[in-house]
Amino acid sequence: MKLQISPDLCQGHGRCYDLAPDLFGDDEEGFGQVLGDGMVPPGKERDARLAVANCPERAIELLEET
Repeated sequence: MKLQISPDLCQGHGRCYDLAPDLFGDDEEGFGQVLGDGMVPPGKERDARLAVANCPERAIELLEET
């Protein structure tokens, strides 16, 4: 699984990095950023799905890697 955030949709509410601080951080303006390469490590899938479900703008996508 891989996470990505659409910068055009993100409004900087910070729910992603509050709910999943191992997967998300914030930039200098407070907008969410995916940490690292966006790959979700084993055991963090629930946190990734929680962040996706709680983004008010639906700016986060969880891509199933094949």
